[in-house]
Amino acid sequence: MSSTHDLLPHAPETPNPADLLPPAAAPSPIQGVNLEFKARLLMLFMLLLVCGSALYVLYARGAFESTQKLVLVADDSEGVVVGMDLTFSGFPIGRVQRIELAEDGKARILIDVAAKDAHWLRISSVFTLVRGIVGSTNIRAYSGLLNDPALPDGAVRTVLQGDASAEIPKVISAAKDLIDNLNSLTGSGGAVGMTLANLQTLTGRLNGPGGALTVLLGSEAEAKKLTLTLDRANALLARLDGLVAKADTQVFGDKGVMPETRAAVVQLNALLGDARGSLKKVDAVLLDAQAISGNVKTATSDLEALRGEVDTNLRKIDSLINEINRKWPFARDTEIKLP
Repeated sequence: MSSTHDLLPHAPETPNPADLLPPAAAPSPIQGVNLEFKARLLMLFMLLLVCGSALYVLYARGAFESTQKLVLVADDSEGVVVGMDLTFSGFPIGRVQRIELAEDGKARILIDVAAKDAHWLRISSVFTLVRGIVGSTNIRAYSGLLNDPALPDGAVRTVLQGDASAEIPKVISAAKDLIDNLNSLTGSGGAVGMTLANLQTLTGRLNGPGGALTVLLGSEAEAKKLTLTLDRANALLARLDGLVAKADTQVFGDKGVMPETRAAVVQLNALLGDARGSLKKVDAVLLDAQAISGNVKTATSDLEALRGEVDTNLRKIDSLINEINRKWPFARDTEIKLP
């Protein structure tokens, strides 16, 4: 009786991959020598490439340039690192080579300055170490007088330090004081608050009954007094206008002073004419007296009569002038000069 294994079909056997490869040819001695030579050339090329890169980096960093030493003394070297540039007008002219602590507790920053750029540094140059709030620390050189002597090799200079972050507490304190002052000014008892209250009171007075007069005089009662005074002044002016009109009627009217004065002047002119006639008679009598000197007594009697007539005319003129002065309110010169 046959077994079950014998009844199953046999699966084909999988060939070995190594059996399928062709037999490798044995390397020749010449090929081994070439491969070793190529490997050595590649290693030498890599070595030369690394050395060239290192030399280029050293050249780029100025390792082969002639330099002069500069020592900067600072209170602290926070933020300063080896390799940091020393700049002049924004251009790097030196590089930090070493940082050391001096015996007095200050930091000494040793800087190599390129010989080709050393002429920018003078004995009057100023060096600053600035630490910004944002960004790295910077070392800068400033030369105001380029005609001064050049800075010698190995010179030691004190650096001026400026830390913007150190000013932040001061700025915050100043801002706090400013806010406190603003609060005190704008508070209910502050100057601004009192000014606003006074302005509100002023606006209320302007909108009140007295208006601007109440603001100018200080109270509504004073404004009322001024208004009453103005009303009385207007009434007085109206009365004065009436008096002026009445005076105009009395002076220049039909029955006023001016027509009567004109009549008096006419009478005065007539009296003056009579006086002139009397004086002419006097002149004639005087001529007669001179011609007839014999009858002196008769001529004297005639002269006395004429003088009495002249005096009578003059008294009439004087009474007429007094009447004019009584009727005419203005002063006039009433002097009459006799010949």
